[in-house]
Amino acid sequence: MNAVMTDMQVTKWRGGVRAIVAGGLIAGTVDIGAAALISHFSPATIMRFIAGGMLGKAALHGGPQASLIGLGLQWAMSLLIAAIFVAAALRGRWMLHHPVIAGLGYGAGVFFVMNYIVVPLSAWHRWPAFGLISFAENMLAMLLFGLIVAFCARRFLSSSPASPA
Repeated sequence: MNAVMTDMQVTKWRGGVRAIVAGGLIAGTVDIGAAALISHFSPATIMRFIAGGMLGKAALHGGPQASLIGLGLQWAMSLLIAAIFVAAALRGRWMLHHPVIAGLGYGAGVFFVMNYIVVPLSAWHRWPAFGLISFAENMLAMLLFGLIVAFCARRFLSSSPASPA
């Protein structure tokens, strides 16, 4: 087996990395802003809540250091979420041709995983208690997240050579 990557493989790999980085960082940052708008807390407070997933309640009084930990955790999760989408889009190229459908579906899935698996298993140990408005606002934020990731994947992977189906 040849250990050297072909130009086509390098191009696809670079496109995938760009899609993951752009989609993850943009969507993760927008998500912090959306959470701030929904909750009426500052972005710094939102980032401390995110840090609380690892540090517990102490993060709420952690100041700028806790906010930076929260930002790092947010971006790490967002990059992972984007990487999963990109990996799926490389196998199911239809996702690149239908980014609205793929992004909305993915965003809805991410919403349920984050709220009903990740948060309850975090240091918060909290099961979500949404009202109708709160549920709709938070779901819309995750749908936007999914759309951002899908359109970044389309942007950076569509110029890559098509992979065999």
